[in-house]
Amino acid sequence: MLKLAEKYSDRPLEELPMLFQRILQNTIRDWFRRSKVRSTWTTLFSSFGSKDDDDDFDILESIQADDSANVPVSPSAQLEQSQLLKIIEDAVERLPARQREAFMLRYWEELDVAETAEAMGCSQGSVKTHCSRAVASLSTILKTKGISLESAFRTD
Repeated sequence: MLKLAEKYSDRPLEELPMLFQRILQNTIRDWFRRSKVRSTWTTLFSSFGSKDDDDDFDILESIQADDSANVPVSPSAQLEQSQLLKIIEDAVERLPARQREAFMLRYWEELDVAETAEAMGCSQGSVKTHCSRAVASLSTILKTKGISLESAFRTD
């Protein structure tokens, strides 16, 4: 009802029932879609878990960077790391422009959702959607190359 009143108050009265029906259908569809996506990601990343039941839990933010973990000891580990980084860079390049922009601002530049939204000139919800889709796409691309999240962020 609020969406109808906010966005369509200037419409003729005879259009309002159909508009309300469409808004209601889309809202229900969006809720089920978000629930499905949320449960899929929860299942995929259940091994990482979150410290609390926060809906804004982000798996990439939960992985702590260790400065010493970035420098492999052996030449073979250095080669493996450089090959992995090249594969990840290529996968990021294949993302659509807006997803790549959101992903890079959030995880490379380490901006929060509000700062990213301001930089991109869009809503915070759009940033979250673009980042979620980027992570899903990257996960799929990397999985086809035999790279899992655990192996990509391994710190041995």
